[in-house]
Formats: sequence, structure tokens, C-alpha cells
Amino acid sequence: MNTNDYNYDLPEELIAQTPLKDRSASRLLVLNRERKTYEDKSFTDILEEFVEGDTLVINDTKVIPARLIGLKEETGAKIEILLLKNIEGDVWEALSKPMKRLHVGTIVNFGEGLLKAKVESIVGEGIVHVRLIYEGILMEVLEKLGTMPLPPYIHEELKDQGRYQTVYAEIPGSAAAPTAGLHFTDELLEKTKAKGVHVVHVTLHVGLGTFRPVEEEDIRDHVMHTEHFMMSEETAKILNETKKRGSRIIAVGTTSVRTIESIMSKYGEFKACEEDTAIFIYPGYTFKGVDAMITNFHLPKSTLIMLVSAFADREFILKAYEHAVESEYRFFSFGDAMFIK
Repeated sequence: MNTNDYNYDLPEELIAQTPLKDRSASRLLVLNRERKTYEDKSFTDILEEFVEGDTLVINDTKVIPARLIGLKEETGAKIEILLLKNIEGDVWEALSKPMKRLHVGTIVNFGEGLLKAKVESIVGEGIVHVRLIYEGILMEVLEKLGTMPLPPYIHEELKDQGRYQTVYAEIPGSAAAPTAGLHFTDELLEKTKAKGVHVVHVTLHVGLGTFRPVEEEDIRDHVMHTEHFMMSEETAKILNETKKRGSRIIAVGTTSVRTIESIMSKYGEFKACEEDTAIFIYPGYTFKGVDAMITNFHLPKSTLIMLVSAFADREFILKAYEHAVESEYRFFSFGDAMFIK
């Protein structure tokens, strides 16, 4: 339960700064939990891992251009605001810097007044609640004024903003991409369906808390961020049928895992719902819905490396990560993938 038990050494040059030209050209490390073995493959080899009757769960959230740079109305000081999640109406939770320049009532102008953000409350740790003031459709305004909120470990400019979206991104609301899904192309998804694999959608809007390292010494003291998710009746029906016949549910990414496990932990079956989740999965957790997962390589001491360690055994995961480092896999959002079965 010690946070340092989820640390590993990663040379900075292995952090992928740009996406590959071909989404599906990344490498794939296939982990067998029962045998405690791993195998180097290419991502397109994922088709060999699927069998008829499997159900693949993908997260269709869409990253919004949520990073905004504006001027404080009172002084003209430069302020950066990153919209994290919609609370209600036009009130958003946001990450702001420099925090010391903001107080309740502060108004920040973006795009010469096309959009304004009025601070309604100071939450702490750089988090504020702001009311957005604009005319027209918010997403159209953000498309004009905002930029893609890339993770802090990516230092190179992303020339094609669409490469930080999955090909099936549909429902706007995320502050970060569900990056395991970035490897899929339309062609690969069609080949997956042709093998007799069901492909179903869930929606979980990803918050930046996903990337934050756990600061507490004991992981059980960590306060998990909340994320909003949705599951449709059709998806719930197919997943319940998959379980009933004994086939596998394969989650694409930890966001799909969190959605599946949140619902199963609460209801004991899949059902249509729209809720918030703060589920924190770490070793000792018993998985109730997910049978296999596709995921990227995660940050040291993050809740995500703890999640995959719960699924596949911490020592085994760290050994696989050590192999990935030695084999010069590409890490994090634009990096290579793992299939854990």
C-alpha cells in the first residue's frame, strides 16, 4: 500500500512527444496474467487476441479545446484557464494559473470578450469554479478560442489536433484523451467486428486528475477525482449477454475499466445510467466486469499503474514495464500499448 512501490525508472527520451503517422503502427506488449509471460508484438496483432463472442468496450468521449489564455479584466494580467468538467449549466470546474491573481468575482476575458469567465468560488490546489459568459454555442466558441489540453509531459506542438482524439470520439466533455483508443483505426475496428467481436460504446469524460501522481505515502489516503460517465441500454444489454454466455469483456483503456467496474460494483449487473464515479482501483480490488484490457504505459506512482497492478499483479506489471524500458517502447499518451489478458 506504499506509493513508492509503484515507482519505476523511465528515461525521458522514451516519453513519446508526437503520435506516429499511422495510428495502428505502435508496438503492443501482450501480458498473460496466468502464465506471467509477456510477448512483443505490433498493435495490429491485437486481432489475433480477439475471439468470436468477445465484446470490446470503447470510450467515445471527445476532448474539448479546453485550454484558454486570456486577460484579467481589472488589470490586464495574463491568465490561463483549463476547463476540467461541467458542473451545471455554464458553471465549470477549471484549473487556473497564476492562482494568486484570482479571487471570487474576478472576470477573465478571452478573444476580446467573445468569452468571459467569472470566478464563482476558489476550491484550492489551483482549482476554481467559473461561470462562462458567451453568446451562441459554447463548443463553437471554444473551437475558435481554445487549444487542445495536452498533458504536461508533452513539450512538442501537436500539428494535427485530431491526433489527440480517437477515431470514434463523439461526445464532447474531456480534458484529456482516453489514450488507449488512439491506436485504433476505422479499418481495424471493422476487422474486429468481422471476427464476430461486438464493439460497444460507453462515455466517461476524462479529468486531469487521471495524470496526477499520488502524493500520499499510503495509497489508501489518496482522494480520487470524480469523472462523469454514461452507459446506454443497448450497451448494458450486450454486456449482460456477454457475461451470461461466458465470453470476455475487453476494455479499451482505464476509463472504460472505471466505467464498467463502477456500474458492476454498484448494481451487480450492467444497466443504463448516467452518474459520477470516484472509484479507486488498487491491489486487493476484485474485478467484477472486465476480463481483459488494452492500455498504454502509465506514469510512475499514478492511480492508473495501481489499477493495472490490481488487474495483473504489481510485481508482474513492474517487470513488464522494466522490459518495455529495456526494449525502448514509447511511453504515455502517444506511446505504445499493452494487452493484458
